[in-house]
Amino acid sequence: MQASREVELEGHIIDSGIMTRVFDRIMDLGGNFEIVIFDVGKRKTDPSYARLRVNADDDAQLDQILSEIHRFGARLLEIKDVAIVPAEGNSIVPKGFYSTTHHPTLVKFRGEWLPVQWIEMDCLIVVDPGAMAARCTPLSKLKKGDCVVVGETGVKVVPPERPRKVSTFEFMHGTVSPERPSETIISQIASEILEIRRRGERIALVGGPAIIHTGADRATAELVRKGYINVLLAGNALATHDIEYNLFGTSLGMNMCTGKPVTGGHKHHLYAISEVMRAGSIRKAVENGVITGGIMYECVKNDVPFVLAGSIRDDGPLPDVITDVMVAQDRMREEIKDVGLVLMVATLLHSVAVGNCLPSYVKTICVDINPSSVTKLMDRGTMQAIGVVSDAGTFLPLLLKQLDLQSGETEE
Repeated sequence: MQASREVELEGHIIDSGIMTRVFDRIMDLGGNFEIVIFDVGKRKTDPSYARLRVNADDDAQLDQILSEIHRFGARLLEIKDVAIVPAEGNSIVPKGFYSTTHHPTLVKFRGEWLPVQWIEMDCLIVVDPGAMAARCTPLSKLKKGDCVVVGETGVKVVPPERPRKVSTFEFMHGTVSPERPSETIISQIASEILEIRRRGERIALVGGPAIIHTGADRATAELVRKGYINVLLAGNALATHDIEYNLFGTSLGMNMCTGKPVTGGHKHHLYAISEVMRAGSIRKAVENGVITGGIMYECVKNDVPFVLAGSIRDDGPLPDVITDVMVAQDRMREEIKDVGLVLMVATLLHSVAVGNCLPSYVKTICVDINPSSVTKLMDRGTMQAIGVVSDAGTFLPLLLKQLDLQSGETEE
């Protein structure tokens, strides 16, 4: 016996491609649909509204379809309160728990729509009945007795929409090409960064050691010093090689001026780690005059917070590196809560980790010499991403140049 339910979609569902994705998903899962109501916005700023009747062969197939299109913002007409079930133990989820997207989300509880705080993908929603609040909670933070949202009833997802105002992010959305005029794109990116800064929002850099290896360390240090980077998220390698370069003029034992290996240079990064160990921390090494320049130096001097997350590949590591990855994840989440833009430069795995913790509305700029890495970083469902195929040594100095030109900070 055929099963059917009516759902509705509202917003800029046409030009954002949301309606097409809903149609495709219904048919991919073997269902079909009828358009009951379709009101198209007459002006660019007007939202559209659609009501669909979704048909399937049976209830199980229908439930699967409804679950999939829910993530595009499709919601049932009859909206009841969310169902909540207490967690039976720490990090133990109830059956049928709701798994979040990274799009803005609300839950209906006691007749009120509560925004879900600190949304990110692949987490739980915990409701605090006393405070009438809902929060996005990673599995590792779930505590016994937490009221976990179960099922999709009463959950509203607001998917990303194409910006009403034409911008670089709208123009470049979904495209990655190494053949684009880099200087023009970087000029547009600089304009976006200046606008973000004018609005008082923070800018984060997720950086890999290739920033040092390609000679972009000086430009990056200047970006920190001039206030264009407000938080640094990296690993042991970027900080270690930045300090190695400051102490020895090498990166991975290679002389950065001549491009030739230095005798004994393969030990320089270990000497660098040891010197910071001797001082006690990166900050103390700066204060004691051991570190006299570079990215980490400018972070310390300009009170720019940094989170260095450890990995199994690390040498040392530096004393500031957080070797407990769950602690590092928590620190990272704290630092990106209020960022308006994230630069992801030459570090795929670290960028994926940060990207998974970002709401879909945060603007991201993904830079890597490998086009497939850029594509992977951009493929997160956000309408606010730009992909640039370039090495860090080209991109960051050009970005600094454009920021200086547009802000009038160039030196005579």
